[in-house]
Amino acid sequence: MINIRDKGAELWETWNRPKRITFVLVLIGLVGLLPYAGDFSFTSILNTPISSYQAVLVYPVGMFVLMALGLNIVVGKSGLLDLGYVAFFAIGAYTAAILGTKTHLNIWEILPIGMGLAMISGVLLGLPTLRLRGDYLAIVTLGFGEIVRIVAVNNRSTGGPNGIANVPNPPSIFGVRFALDNMKGFFWIIFVMILLVIWMVRRLSIRRPGRAWEAIRQDEDVAMLMGVPILRYKIWSFSIGAAIGGAAGVIFASKSMYVAPDMFTFNTSVLILSCVVFGGMGNIWGVVLGGTILAYLPERIRFINNARQLVFGLALVVIMNVRPDGLLPRKKREKITKVSAKPEGDSNV
Repeated sequence: MINIRDKGAELWETWNRPKRITFVLVLIGLVGLLPYAGDFSFTSILNTPISSYQAVLVYPVGMFVLMALGLNIVVGKSGLLDLGYVAFFAIGAYTAAILGTKTHLNIWEILPIGMGLAMISGVLLGLPTLRLRGDYLAIVTLGFGEIVRIVAVNNRSTGGPNGIANVPNPPSIFGVRFALDNMKGFFWIIFVMILLVIWMVRRLSIRRPGRAWEAIRQDEDVAMLMGVPILRYKIWSFSIGAAIGGAAGVIFASKSMYVAPDMFTFNTSVLILSCVVFGGMGNIWGVVLGGTILAYLPERIRFINNARQLVFGLALVVIMNVRPDGLLPRKKREKITKVSAKPEGDSNV
């Protein structure tokens, strides 16, 4: 069987820098035109039965990809199982809802605040819990996600179970209008955020944080013996992933104009984690592919109603049996030891 990924990697290696830049710019341009894809008759198959294609492209597709990239830093890069990632998504959304309805700040001014609060929450959660490992860490993060949702249900400032309505849309920027009748603007802002996250993750992966995360993921005890500050880099991964989730929450709240506790259940965390595992943990492009498929597929088959979840689950089982490491698994580094043999007569010993 031909490995498409390896063939693509070989082709990429043969290209010079101008060809690579040209390819990337063309690809970015084509993805940026995706909101128009549902307008043509020959692409009408992309339209979903209930929601419009452009709306689905923003949520869940764009949001899931963005959050999956954030969770991939925690799960795929550092090897930490986080089952409460939806909590950071909720913190960003409620920050946008509360400040957007009770202050004169617009969404662009609220965005860094939401990211900052989510990042602080990640640090506060990580300091006492990241000394745990495996299932124990997963249980604690699951509890954190449920605590945030329950607090939102029982707090008057968050609107209780009724939530908060009339969250403002972002103001226009560069002539692009953001409103419910113009999903293109929301898609483009999410697309820009995805590009920034990909750039950041790729930069960090080849530097000290990326090497530390890789060491922690491979063997935490050995990494500690080698002098890697385990707790510091775990908190780095947790806080960066939390900030990305908070950013997604702010944009989600401004797009839907309404937030409620029922939007931030444990199921959302499971779906985002499924995107990471399904696409390929640790591989950026695998996570993007997994998030796109798992977000779009349930919306595309919504016409079969109750059997939709059964078909969705069956597809997951089949694919994960065929590709247990994900659709695009991370490239495994092989240690190659070169032994140079010298003729016996040339020995200097």
